[in-house]
Amino acid sequence: MRPDTSAEYVDHNAEAARLERTAGLYPEDAEHLLLQAAAHLELADDRPRATAFYDRLLSSATPLENPFLVRALKAANLWEYGHEAEAKAIIEGVRAASPRDPAPWVIVAESLESHDELEAAQQTFTEAATHLLTDVPEPPYATHPVLFGRHRVRRMLGLPHDNWDALADTLHSSPVSLDELHDPKRVWSLGSDNPAELEAEISRLRAELGTYREALSRPFPVAVLHWPASELSELLTAYPSLAEEYPSHEEHLATIEASLRELAASGTPNLGIVTGTVPSYEAFAASEGASPGDASLLPQYATTLAARGRAEAWPPERGASCWCGSGRGYGECHGTES
Repeated sequence: MRPDTSAEYVDHNAEAARLERTAGLYPEDAEHLLLQAAAHLELADDRPRATAFYDRLLSSATPLENPFLVRALKAANLWEYGHEAEAKAIIEGVRAASPRDPAPWVIVAESLESHDELEAAQQTFTEAATHLLTDVPEPPYATHPVLFGRHRVRRMLGLPHDNWDALADTLHSSPVSLDELHDPKRVWSLGSDNPAELEAEISRLRAELGTYREALSRPFPVAVLHWPASELSELLTAYPSLAEEYPSHEEHLATIEASLRELAASGTPNLGIVTGTVPSYEAFAASEGASPGDASLLPQYATTLAARGRAEAWPPERGASCWCGSGRGYGECHGTES
């Protein structure tokens, strides 16, 4: 159940409890599951308990995949129930850390915006755009909210368009322009007696709803399964029948890159890589009532990991490390043209 589902259709406290139990069964997915649980608690207006979930993750001995996302969510939640000073301190910490993931930037900037800190919100969105998109030929999908949010705040501040705003306009696909959607005078049209103004506002709201639904319905990535060298060795030792699928680790890595390039060339969007572990795979096989030596389980396992939010987007962002774990940049490793 999505955390954004209306409380009319879901018991958010029950969903949070279910997700917490699931996190106990799948500790490798605890970060993703507990963030979902915290979101349900926020929607249930139990913000102190949501904060407890964020603190639980941040104090965990297991390193987090995205600690800045957790911090950003905690800050936004704290501010909503009166802890402004602590929230602002965390926000400043996130900004100073300059994370490579767009999500923490968007969360802290929108938190500032929702509390009428428009100048600080605009500065935060601008820092994010500069950090994430300088010298990037095509902004990744995940960075679009940075540009759209920046455009919205600058429109409310009455600032003139700049190059980032122009880029946001080109990325925006709705039939209603960003300038119109972000018009700070829109609120007055809701109280208008003019049918034309009301009709225009209905069109704007429909356009916004369509964009929101498109973002929510964006599927999890078409993911290819990656085994690190140590995990692949353990897998083949335990299940020799899988050697036909994986003649060698080098060939396994080359096959991943070739498969993803072939999918990209065919027009398949939203590609990713999921990294497997033997214990996780064995648990998945047990849940399916099948043998881990059954090669037909491998793509199902990859899809399940992707559905749990375990996929890393492919290709990596410019300058990022290669997905294979070599420590080299992607452009110097598997990103080189063969």
